[in-house]
Amino acid sequence: MAGLLFHRFAAALVMSHSRSCLMTFMTTQSGSGLGCERPCQNRLVEDGALNGGNVSDVRKIGDAVVRKQGRSAHFVHALLRHLADGGWVGSPRAIGVDDDGHETLTFLEGVVPWKPPVPDWALSDAALTALARLVRQLHDLTAGSDLAGSAEVVCHGDLAPGNTVYRSTAAGLAPVAFLDWDLAGPGRRIEDVAHVCWQWLDLGPGVLDVQEAARRIALIADAYELVERSDLIPAILWWQDRCWRGIETAAVDGDPAMQRFGQRQSP
Repeated sequence: MAGLLFHRFAAALVMSHSRSCLMTFMTTQSGSGLGCERPCQNRLVEDGALNGGNVSDVRKIGDAVVRKQGRSAHFVHALLRHLADGGWVGSPRAIGVDDDGHETLTFLEGVVPWKPPVPDWALSDAALTALARLVRQLHDLTAGSDLAGSAEVVCHGDLAPGNTVYRSTAAGLAPVAFLDWDLAGPGRRIEDVAHVCWQWLDLGPGVLDVQEAARRIALIADAYELVERSDLIPAILWWQDRCWRGIETAAVDGDPAMQRFGQRQSP
């Protein structure tokens, strides 16, 4: 399987050089998240503010996080309640919403690698294996639920290092929870797995060691126990294309955060 993924991935990289979706932007924004609407990287800085949020103001007050709720807050809060009812500790708990539209969530202690590049400890085989298994837990908890509807599962939709909490274990820092669920929605398992591969492995024409990247893709797929993998590389390319086009469209429509992204990538 690793050999097959290697050849498919190498071919995809060759094709990607002619695709606008894989511009340098795509190889320098690890941890920015795919959602293309709001890159979410949260950690505590001065006065309770959580850094990395380029779109909404996120603040820690006591043991809670207060932020402007997203457009899909009703669905997200129902999802977080569903996960909590299932005993899963891989997501924050939704506490409530005030009259100004700010939501309150539980604060999850830990380390969040919100600043690129992805640290080496987050790329160890043990850390990537734990990451894939955490994603699998999420999907298994939502498969067949009303929230998933006719889809396979509910996908997080924005899995990235900057949206992941790590804590110390005997094997080193390991992922224990995901943040920023605004883009969660019904989808296919492979969509989140592909997004993980892209964001953690910084996939694109800037990859220097294609064989190692292919090995890590296979490692993630194995740890997740992904059965059907023929669409994995196409799904990675789909995410990249969707993200880039989403950023361009939002910038043209006047979204200030996406305009800032575009300015950062201008020569």
